[in-house]
Amino acid sequence: MSDPSLLRRRPVVALLTAEVVSTTGAQMTWLALPWFVLVTSGSATRMSAVVGAELIGLAVLGIPGGAVLRRLGAWRTMVLSDAIRAPLMLAIPALYWAGVDAFAPILVLAFLLGALAGPYFAAQKVIVPELLGEDEALVGRANALFQGATRMTMLLGPVLGGILIATVSAPWALVVDAGTYIVSAVLVLTLVPRPAPLPPTDEDVGARRGLRFLAREPLLRLWTPVFALGDTAWTAFFVSVPVLVVTRFDADPRVAGWLLASFGVGAVAGNAAAYKFLLERVSGLKLVATCVLGQALPLWLLTIHPSAWLAAVALCLSGLANGIVNPPIHSQMTLRVPPQLRPSVMTVNVMIFGLAQPLGVFGVGPVLDAFGPQPVLVAFAAVQTLAMSLIAVSTLAVHRSAVAARGAQA
Repeated sequence: MSDPSLLRRRPVVALLTAEVVSTTGAQMTWLALPWFVLVTSGSATRMSAVVGAELIGLAVLGIPGGAVLRRLGAWRTMVLSDAIRAPLMLAIPALYWAGVDAFAPILVLAFLLGALAGPYFAAQKVIVPELLGEDEALVGRANALFQGATRMTMLLGPVLGGILIATVSAPWALVVDAGTYIVSAVLVLTLVPRPAPLPPTDEDVGARRGLRFLAREPLLRLWTPVFALGDTAWTAFFVSVPVLVVTRFDADPRVAGWLLASFGVGAVAGNAAAYKFLLERVSGLKLVATCVLGQALPLWLLTIHPSAWLAAVALCLSGLANGIVNPPIHSQMTLRVPPQLRPSVMTVNVMIFGLAQPLGVFGVGPVLDAFGPQPVLVAFAAVQTLAMSLIAVSTLAVHRSAVAARGAQA
């Protein structure tokens, strides 16, 4: 299927637009909320606690969120998650403007936002094959298109967030984010058709069944924990960016925005390359095995006290490799799972990622307070290199086994 045929589908365009709007706001918040806590409290530990509270909500309520996704379906889950997150996000600046000591309430609100994010993220993955079918090439290109669009938000969101913080204030960035949730919910509600529900089954499709499936699946049983480890390192890095900018780049929030956006620039370019050229010519597994280590190696430049522009280049190169491999990764993580099990397996995935990430977040705050960003940057590069090396080796082994099996059947 050509590019225009995908983009001529109104549900695809509406879903793309909703993702871009919602994720742009979320990217703004990823900078604005930690920055707000850091500058109002002066504590990197408090800053990391707020981020950690959101991730704990993501992890602790993962199993109930999976039940919600199975009961409501992906479409309704996305609409309700966005509709409820809007007032929760708006409450944070409202408390600040009311003069309330906001740290404890922000922890609670962050926890609730994370709890709602879990089923939303799982629904995002489930709804694409529900709309487009089970063809791996089509779903892979659709994932590249979706990720290319949402990765644009990694360019727009941090830059807009940095500009808003510098020119207005961090609370106003949170107000804008609340508005994006409303817009996203309305777009999905009015323009994306509700997919037909999966037929009922007597098979146990709860979280335990999803976990058992992941433990047996040859590729996903390694991918899931290793990618969770890699994402934990990314989360620790993102939490450290405000401290990095305050200590090394004159506390300019626009620099923080551009550093985060530079990864988005590379990711968009990588998604475009995957969508237009690579996914129709190279198998998804081979693409992952060949390119995934390119996400980790440029990060070592961050450990040599680089200038802001060199740090941005390193993140851009990492984003380029990430953008190339992410579409086939997400396609494999979805299509290797039987449709009836996808809500459970996707929810277990989100829960595992959510359980891993607070370990890095709560650890990074005290390290930043005591030693600054340098140890975090070294650990970030080292963990990413280890994780992506494991992914490359395991993926190549599965790819070779698949090629050999096809040859034996021929």
